Amino acid sequence: MHEAELLFTEVLNCGRPELYLNKDLKLSKGKGTLISDVLKRRALGEPLQYILGKSDFYGLQFKVTPDCLIPRPETEILVETARKYPAENILELGTGSGCIAVSLAKSLTQARITATDISDKALAVAKENALIHKVNIDFIKADLFDAYGLTPNTYGLIVSNPPYIASGDIETLQPEVRNEPRVALDGGADGLEIYRRISASAAQFLVDAGHLIVEMGFGQAQDIIKIFKKTQRFEIIDVVKDYNNIERVIVAQKKVK
Repeated sequence: MHEAELLFTEVLNCGRPELYLNKDLKLSKGKGTLISDVLKRRALGEPLQYILGKSDFYGLQFKVTPDCLIPRPETEILVETARKYPAENILELGTGSGCIAVSLAKSLTQARITATDISDKALAVAKENALIHKVNIDFIKADLFDAYGLTPNTYGLIVSNPPYIASGDIETLQPEVRNEPRVALDGGADGLEIYRRISASAAQFLVDAGHLIVEMGFGQAQDIIKIFKKTQRFEIIDVVKDYNNIERVIVAQKKVK
């Protein structure tokens, strides 16, 4: 659904078909005021998902707040790709709302999933989403791998949708995006800083032949591949395109010594 449909179905508490079948439905004064208030907030650049407090992702509905990144349809490619590499132990770096970890937990029911984030507030949202969807996930506050509780040579799969926007480009983004947490957007001077940090430590935490799967921005694939190859610990086994034919996900495999 587009934004107008999302807004009206939420306010009117109806489905999309009802919205068009009941064209003569009159809004109460209270609901009309509510819609007017929402439109004013949108005009100021506040994302609709934050206003409504929720967002759809991978067939599920997630609570979202300004403390976490809004789930994108493109990130569903990351989840779909990760499902092809099931593992006993899975680690997500930078979980945000928890949409990736929760979606994987719903699909890979036998896996033990650990999810980290540097933000206490984002972790609180992720934990709530895990409760809503009745999945067990170990949430740990961490700056990537820097945390007590993460065990080396343990994870068969590590996934991440890291910040990948260059610092200098953030102020050029749409107002809606600039309203999202900067820590979830800012990938350093060239947008690739977090990939360097992940590649430097990921092999230490993966089992032999384990997989590292990351999302990336437009035009970043070849640079990230070079970063991973430079460690001499990974073999690139797949680059997955999104719905717009843009290279969106890289799959790397830890080399066996």
